[in-house]
Amino acid sequence: TYSDAAIQCCLMIKSLFRLSLRMVTGFVQSLIKLCGLNWTAPDYSTLCRRQKYIDIAISYQKSSYGLHLLMDSTGLKFLGEGEWKRKKHGLGYRRQWRKLHIAIDVETFQIRAIQLTTNNISDSQVLGDLLDQIPQDEQIDSVYTDGAYDTKQCRQAIADRQAHAVIPPRKNAKPWKDKKRSSLERNELLQTVKRLGRTLWKKWSGYHRRSLVETKMHCIKLLGDKLSARSFDSQVNEVHARVAVLNRFTELG
Repeated sequence: TYSDAAIQCCLMIKSLFRLSLRMVTGFVQSLIKLCGLNWTAPDYSTLCRRQKYIDIAISYQKSSYGLHLLMDSTGLKFLGEGEWKRKKHGLGYRRQWRKLHIAIDVETFQIRAIQLTTNNISDSQVLGDLLDQIPQDEQIDSVYTDGAYDTKQCRQAIADRQAHAVIPPRKNAKPWKDKKRSSLERNELLQTVKRLGRTLWKKWSGYHRRSLVETKMHCIKLLGDKLSARSFDSQVNEVHARVAVLNRFTELG
């Protein structure tokens, strides 16, 4: 029986070098041989089965001060039935995607929260789950997102963590009528944007630092812009393995 650490190491190698599971088995066996050890690498069936249930450990560095989180989402195409049908029925067949949501720390540039969903889940529905992945004893100072998160639920979830929401109002935004603090702050922001202009507000609020999370999305896609696993649980761990690799490299500098 192989430990979770051994399986995670194999999955991280798979993500780093963009290998198939069968290629990972041979690669790891060669490394073991070079080390002069009489061990056996996990075979394809073991990796395929354990990938679905393993809990990937993602390391990160705690921020020295309060967290400033940058959030965004992107799409990842996945192979399997959807890809096969596209090839069989032509380009007109509707493709299938998974949606990846992440939150990174401005200070360390590491990914602190991650969620993989189906493509019919909106960004605003996931914000609360991302915030829940941050320990309650860790202070969150601010959360930067785009206009897709400009909802009452998102702003209230951020306010519940005693954090400041840096979210631009939508272009057709109207004042909210309720008297909650998060709604009143959003109404003041709406008036400020109308008075000063969206460009000046973004510069004043430091909103442009949100481009850092888009850069991190690009780094994730450098490890592969599509998922090779077929089941959803395996796809989640495939993405988590990529994040574990990126966080480790970011920590090393």
